[in-house]
Amino acid sequence: MKIGLGISARHVHLTREAIDILFGKDYQLTKLKDLKQLGQYAANEKVEVAGPRDSFKTVRILGPERSKNQVELSVSDCIKIGVKPVVKDSGDHEGSYGAKIIGPQGEITIEKGVIVASRHVHISTKTAQKEGIKNGNILKATVPGDREVVFGNILARVDDSFVDELHLDTDEANASLAYDGQEIELSYV
Repeated sequence: MKIGLGISARHVHLTREAIDILFGKDYQLTKLKDLKQLGQYAANEKVEVAGPRDSFKTVRILGPERSKNQVELSVSDCIKIGVKPVVKDSGDHEGSYGAKIIGPQGEITIEKGVIVASRHVHISTKTAQKEGIKNGNILKATVPGDREVVFGNILARVDDSFVDELHLDTDEANASLAYDGQEIELSYV
């Protein structure tokens, strides 16, 4: 099956409580642009994410508000700020490390929640039924081109609200010279 690629750069997801501390009580994030997944958006607001060695001064916040604070980085990003890279599914923070998140009005320290997101693909229920894919299946993707790469261990996430899209982080995309929106071949392992 052919599917479009979405390249995921470093970003943070924040709780209501964190937004209140970082930006001021009852502050509302403002939308820069909608993301491909329905209801998800890139906010205009950015924060600093600091590890023990270094920091990134302008990390984009993705909305809407979440139930847990989470920082998603690439392996290279983790190394730069001095945080051990831990590959996890979004929302699974067990065994992950923390960081300081600094906003214009305050800062918070999260004890865990800095992750390298597991490779995953969002698939609509309609496409999944057509292709015989079930939620939780493990797939592989071939990125064609001069530096063709086959990525394995891709978790299929199936939902009625999803728009078909494979997510890779910037390190993975750079290794294969992939580009946002590129058509990728998805198949069973």
